[in-house]
Amino acid sequence: MSRIAHIDLDDANLPPPTPEIEQERRVAMFDLMEQNSFVLPARADREVPPGPYNVGLSIRDKRLVFDVATEAQEQAAEFHLSLSPFRQVVKDYFQICKSYFDAVKTLPPSQIETIDMARRGIHNEGARILQERLEGKVEVDDDTARRLFTLVCVLHFGV
Repeated sequence: MSRIAHIDLDDANLPPPTPEIEQERRVAMFDLMEQNSFVLPARADREVPPGPYNVGLSIRDKRLVFDVATEAQEQAAEFHLSLSPFRQVVKDYFQICKSYFDAVKTLPPSQIETIDMARRGIHNEGARILQERLEGKVEVDDDTARRLFTLVCVLHFGV
């Protein structure tokens, strides 16, 4: 039961995403709902409401905000992360994604595969940073971190 049942991405104040960014968002959201692990750690000062959880993800005051509630809308947690540790990896990820999307249109499969491997490497680095930043707040597995990092990138698109 320690999983995300619903995720709400607050992208209302962002510019419209490119078709490629929108596709990345849709795939990440779908994959996240299919399978994820999202465990709120026990706290000495209060009981942790059991999941599954509804998670709101937004950027407020230049901070990444996770607003976590139970399916019954009981507040479970809220945590804010600085965007600074993500800036370079998000920038690198957008650049390599652009190269990848351009390559798919014109380059042979061997060159596309090389770019895709680099893209996955940067994506994994972003997921690792996210897991580090979430330490002590929520435990997520590698796949969940990767999908959440994609959503962080989508929110970062307009920042």
